[in-house]
Amino acid sequence: MKKIGFDGDKYIRTQMEKITERIDLFGGKLYLEFGGKLFDDQHAASVLPGYRPNGKIEVLQAFKDMAEMILCISAKDIESNKMNSNLGITYEMDVLRHMDKLRALGLHISSVVITLFTGQEAAIKFKNMMEQRGESVYLHAPTLGYPTDVNTIVSDAGYGANPYIQTSRPLVVVTAPGPGSGKLATCLSQLYHEYKRGGRAGYAKFETFPIWNLPLKHPVNLAYEAATADLKDVNMIDPFHLEAYGVSTTNYNRDVEVFPVVRTILSKIMGDSVYRSPTDMGVNMVGFCISDNDVVNEASRQEIIRRYYRALTDAKVGKKGPEEAERILLIMNEMGISTADRRVVAPALKKAASIEPNGTDGQVVSLELPDGTIVTGKSLPIMNATASVIINAVKHLAGIADDLHLISPVILEPMMNMKKNILHNSYPVLNAEEVLSAMSICAATNPTVAYAVTKLPILSGCDAHSSSMISSPDASTYKKLGIKITCEPEYPTKKLYFK
Repeated sequence: MKKIGFDGDKYIRTQMEKITERIDLFGGKLYLEFGGKLFDDQHAASVLPGYRPNGKIEVLQAFKDMAEMILCISAKDIESNKMNSNLGITYEMDVLRHMDKLRALGLHISSVVITLFTGQEAAIKFKNMMEQRGESVYLHAPTLGYPTDVNTIVSDAGYGANPYIQTSRPLVVVTAPGPGSGKLATCLSQLYHEYKRGGRAGYAKFETFPIWNLPLKHPVNLAYEAATADLKDVNMIDPFHLEAYGVSTTNYNRDVEVFPVVRTILSKIMGDSVYRSPTDMGVNMVGFCISDNDVVNEASRQEIIRRYYRALTDAKVGKKGPEEAERILLIMNEMGISTADRRVVAPALKKAASIEPNGTDGQVVSLELPDGTIVTGKSLPIMNATASVIINAVKHLAGIADDLHLISPVILEPMMNMKKNILHNSYPVLNAEEVLSAMSICAATNPTVAYAVTKLPILSGCDAHSSSMISSPDASTYKKLGIKITCEPEYPTKKLYFK
């Protein structure tokens, strides 16, 4: 059984209460800056077992009758074709993806804001395309005087130069496809216009990590540092909160650095600022919903090791330099953990060292099942290791004998022939997705295979490790299955082309 360390239902309930409290504090209207991942937050689910990956969406759905959303995207990111590396799509496409998914869940999107606009042609084309499809799009220029000249910032020449975004609901959620999209500037610009019009409104920030009411060196917060090692973010004690209240809370460098500017701007707009620290600005209640600290600690340690392996493989293929892995290794050394603490590593390496390739690449994948059993799979002439370990795992879960074939050669051989002789694939061995497709075909006529297929969902959340790097298609399949795989930073073959 998977151990649970987080109360997902309590999280939704307490988060709703906190946001409602903040709306009331500002007289019935709140601009809420939403940071981090909106959908499918696998990092949170990994370090807080029991956290539902779409927990933030559940919170928003609870407010759907009183909330509207503004999506921000930087004109600079449009012009540079900035990519969401996890999805392989541009930020413009990610905005469209967000809008479709949010609307399908019954959430109201009022508009899109293109920030940092200085006449970029690509941004104009994006705006025209969106308006042709019936969307409201606003252009916001860089704020004159920011960040030092507050008198100019909070004036008609600063925030006042931006058009007011029409809003009508008590909760206005401002989100974006990624960092640096201008969410904060959009919120503060809207506040300026609200007060100039004689209204009242407030600002707050909703960001899950680091968790403010956990210690600076708590494994969850260190896992956040590991997750953002490429950004060089650093967790730190909030000095403003410590000075104001004598209480130590955890924040991170960017929020701490910008707080004096934000506080001054808020005071200038509203006449006073209720916030005495960056911690005050947040509404995150995650830390109050941890139900088993030991479970969360261990999950965080495992996430840090996974991040380390990912950084090593990214460096191996040239996507990044070695600095990210080095920073994560420092965190691991500080915590007293190593790759040996990941249970699936040793079985994969031990078996890989003991087998003869026999015409295959010699790769081995090990996978830990929910009951702690570790199964392994090696590369075979007909399927690769990522596929064979899945076959072995579902056999174990279904109580099927090892020597019983789940997939008939009548199915597999024509598939290999297609890849090799018709599609001219240089590596015709079947991958994980192809083998799963073959299983589904066999399941239509074989009850035993059909029963084995029902065990696939059990693999979600399981850990796996490969003795060498796996292909992009296999990585995608494992992600869809929810299997958290790491790889040794080694190529599976001596061939230069690897994808």
